[in-house]
Amino acid sequence: MVINMFEKFIAAFFEAELGNLLEYEPIAKYTTLRVGGPARIIAQPKDKCSFVDSIKLARELKMEIKILGKGSNLLASDNLFEGIIFQTDKCLKGVEVEGTIVTVGAGVSDIKLARDMAKLGFSGLEFLSGVPGTIGGAVFMNAGAYLKEISDILLKVEILNEKNEIVWLDKEELGLSYRTSVFQKNQDWIILGAALQLELGDACEILETIKSRKEKRLMSQPIEMPSAGSTFRNPEGYAAWKLIADAGLRGYVIGGAKVSEKHTNFIVNFSGATAQDIVDVMNHVQKTVYEKDGVKMHQEVEFFNWG
Repeated sequence: MVINMFEKFIAAFFEAELGNLLEYEPIAKYTTLRVGGPARIIAQPKDKCSFVDSIKLARELKMEIKILGKGSNLLASDNLFEGIIFQTDKCLKGVEVEGTIVTVGAGVSDIKLARDMAKLGFSGLEFLSGVPGTIGGAVFMNAGAYLKEISDILLKVEILNEKNEIVWLDKEELGLSYRTSVFQKNQDWIILGAALQLELGDACEILETIKSRKEKRLMSQPIEMPSAGSTFRNPEGYAAWKLIADAGLRGYVIGGAKVSEKHTNFIVNFSGATAQDIVDVMNHVQKTVYEKDGVKMHQEVEFFNWG
């Protein structure tokens, strides 16, 4: 029965010329942690209309789906995903500028958008210039850095809802707080794009800020190794990295995964780690910190396909 549904999807997808499909492709190839088992299908729609039509088709067939941008905040299990992963970074990539408002597709790179807007003399995206994800992912997680969050510049979000309607939601409807949005509880709401409010500034100064922050990241973060970025949220009143460091966990290793020596809130894949290796390190960190300081550490990274 499941096989028949996949065959129907594949046939309809190619008949409508919606893009490209990959079968039994390792998810690890599409996540910044470089872990994750195979997906039954990875769909790469060719444009926004094809993306929407593909989602509608999968929903008609009652198939499990997952939306994937750059895979920068995702911890996929080592298991087979019996569903369809839809990539956004090739199809939801439009950018339109009107005044100081930029309307951008969910698949657009945070880093590229920040740099492109800086070159045009627009400020407001500097905090995203080192986040290796997409605008869709940034909205989903209310991503932030340098004491700013996407909610600070977000005006509204375009979504495909559970009724297959394309609608715009105002920021006030999105339940935005620290690393949280309404989309985490409403997985049937698929982010298509967002409108952001930027400010005019001096292009040279903005680019210099971006350059300076990149240099600091090179010195303080293990960006040369596969990771998902910050692993844990900062508990109220604490810095996650300091709790982990003070617990003596710098460099702690299980299998091919370890707590980074450079930044202890990064768990890195330093030697062919499995997803389970990453989870085992995370669990040890949580247990050790709680035993030492009585503080519960909650993961920032999204778990996917863990049953």
